[in-house]
Amino acid sequence: MSNADDVQAQYARRKDAVPADRYAVTNNDVFWGIQENDAVTRTMLIEAGFRPFTELRVLEVGCGTGDNLLRFLRWGFLPENLVGNELLADRVESARARLPAALAIHAGDAARLSFEQPFDIVYQSTVFSSVLDADAQQALARQMWSLVRPGGAVLSYDFSFDNPANPDVRKVTLSRLKELFPDGELRSRRTTLAPPIARRVSRHPLVFRALRAVPLLRTHRIVLISKPG
Repeated sequence: MSNADDVQAQYARRKDAVPADRYAVTNNDVFWGIQENDAVTRTMLIEAGFRPFTELRVLEVGCGTGDNLLRFLRWGFLPENLVGNELLADRVESARARLPAALAIHAGDAARLSFEQPFDIVYQSTVFSSVLDADAQQALARQMWSLVRPGGAVLSYDFSFDNPANPDVRKVTLSRLKELFPDGELRSRRTTLAPPIARRVSRHPLVFRALRAVPLLRTHRIVLISKPG
């Protein structure tokens, strides 16, 4: 199989194995995790000088059903400046139904994307960890980097640790990101309370917040990889 076929097969297996409401915002652990990631991502962008949001062009690779793009819209990004890409056909259909018509969704393999105008930010959320082949991962990173303007950045949210319960994903360490983007300057922040723990303590806000403050219990990283101007 091609890498794209392999990823589709992985997601099909995952869909059958995971409860339909696992990532529903009605779950406290999901809602609080989104709030934390929003705060960290927003702060990192502002600190790196990416503002005003109304002037930034953003491409999300692997946009799924559009949740992250909806977040960007809430922050003030303009729909005509946002572009999504998604490999899985059912997610493409859902994203197009949920998002404004001015926000373009491109179906297909992200490694083959091409645009006339570069982007200020190219974003990926748990996409690299789903690409298990090192060469395919490198090809995707190379294409993403080529779509970023000088002075722009790749924004990454992904696993820092392997998930023993899910063999279809692989951790994306800082050293690996440095290999994928050797010319980039990396800023990194740990985030996301380990999901198995988060789900167990989600009925206890004070316990959740206390555990989330422990760095060793945070399983993901948000990394801003700046491209020289």
